[in-house]
Amino acid sequence: MVNETPLVYHPGLSLEFSNFIWTTSKAFHQTIILVSSLQMENTWILTFHLLLLLLHSNAAKGAISVGVGVGGRGGIGVGIGIGNGGGGGNTPGPSGSSVPNLKNAFTALQAWKSAITDDPLKILDTWVGPNVCSYKGVFCSNSQDDNGIATTASTESSVVAGIDLNHANLQGTLVKELSLLSDITLFHLNTNRISGSVPDSFRDLTSLQELDLSNNQLSGPFPTATLSMPSLVYLDLRYNNFSGQLPDELFNKKLDAIFLNNNNFGGEIPQNLGNSPASVINLANNKLSGSIPFSFGFMSSRLKEILFLNNQLTGCIPQGVGIFTEMQVLDVSFNSLMGHLPDTMSCLQDIEVLNLAHNKLSGELSDVVCSLRSLLNLTVAHNFFSGLSQECSRLFNVGFDFSDNCIPGRNMQRPQPECSGIPGTSLNCLRIPAPKPLVCATLAATLSKHTNSPYSSP
Repeated sequence: MVNETPLVYHPGLSLEFSNFIWTTSKAFHQTIILVSSLQMENTWILTFHLLLLLLHSNAAKGAISVGVGVGGRGGIGVGIGIGNGGGGGNTPGPSGSSVPNLKNAFTALQAWKSAITDDPLKILDTWVGPNVCSYKGVFCSNSQDDNGIATTASTESSVVAGIDLNHANLQGTLVKELSLLSDITLFHLNTNRISGSVPDSFRDLTSLQELDLSNNQLSGPFPTATLSMPSLVYLDLRYNNFSGQLPDELFNKKLDAIFLNNNNFGGEIPQNLGNSPASVINLANNKLSGSIPFSFGFMSSRLKEILFLNNQLTGCIPQGVGIFTEMQVLDVSFNSLMGHLPDTMSCLQDIEVLNLAHNKLSGELSDVVCSLRSLLNLTVAHNFFSGLSQECSRLFNVGFDFSDNCIPGRNMQRPQPECSGIPGTSLNCLRIPAPKPLVCATLAATLSKHTNSPYSSP
C-alpha cells in the first residue's frame, strides 16, 4: 500500500468548494453539498458528500440510510441504502415485472467478483444471488420514468445507483462488464489494491457523476474513457501509477474537481488549462515539465484551489494570475520557476495559502504579495528574493517563512556566493505595466474585452 502521509496544509486552514445541485434523469434526485477541509502537516482530508434522496411518496415506506466514511488519505465513501429495513437494499419488484437493469447489474457484479483475487474483509461473500440490492457496498434506488418521476408501486423497478467500496482492501482488476451499470451515479473505490487499467468500456457509464479510484495500484496512460462520461463532475485518480501526458480534452470537460496528484504523469501541462471550470485542480507530485500555461492567468472565477507542487516546471509564473479568480490556495513549490512575481498577484484578495518555496524566483518581495488581505500562510523559502517591502518586513516577524533567500541584513539567508549568480536574470517574463495600487477589477474588465482565449474549443 502507498504511504499514508500526503503533503497537506497548515492545520486550521479550510477551503469551501462551491455548492451545487444535481438532478439525474434516471436514478434519483439528489442534492450534493461539497465541503472540503484542507489541512497540512500530515493530514489531507477531503470531506465529501451529504446526499439526500428525494423519492416519490410511495417510496417513503422504505428505510433510507446515508453513510459517510473518511479515509486517512483523503478517501471518502458515501453509502445510500433504500429498503424495507432489512438488508439495506430494495426488495425486487413483483413477480413477472421487467427488471433488465438489475439483470445487467447482476452480470456486471458477478464478472467483477470473479476478477477479485483477495477479499480479506469477506465483503463479497454477500454478493450471492440475483438480488444485487442486498450486496454489501451496492446501493439501489427506484427508477424514474422519462419525466423524472419515481415509478409507482405497480410498475416500480430498482436500479443500481451507487457503489461504495472505499477501504475494502480488495485486490484484483476492473472488468469491462462494469459498463453495464448504466444507471450508476457514484463509484467510490478508494484505498484498495486494484491494479491494471481502466477499461475503455467505462465510457458507457453515462450517468456517472463521481468516480473515485484513488489510492490503488492502477497504471497505464490517462484513462480517456472518463472524458466520454457526459455526467461526470468529480474525478479522483490520485495515488496511483498512471503515466504519460495529460490530454487536452481534460480541461475542456465540465469537471468541478480534478485530483491527479501522486501519479507519474509527465510532459507539459496542456495549454488549455485555463478553460477548465473546476473549483479544485491538484496536479502535485507528478513529473510534469515545461512552463505553467499562459492560460492559467485567465482561469474561471470558480477556481478555489490549484496545486502544481513537486513537479519539474520551469519558466515564469504567468502574468494575469489572480485577475479572474477567487483562488484561496495556490502552491507552486518544489519546481524550478524563475523571474519576478507578476503584479497581478495583488488581485488574489481571497488567497489564504500561497506557497512559492523551493523555486528560483528573484527580485524584491513587494506589497504585491505581502498586502494580500486574506493571507494566512505565506512561504517563499529557498528562492533568490533580494529585498523586502515595508509590508513584507512586518510579515517577516510574524512567523512566515522567508528563509534561504538573498535578503540583506536578515538571518537564515543564502551564503553570498550563491546570491551573486541569481538564476533566471535573463528570463523574459511577459509583464503588464500597472499603476500602484493595481486596480484589479478595472484591469480584469479591460483584459476581458480584448482577450479571447486561443485555446477555447469551438
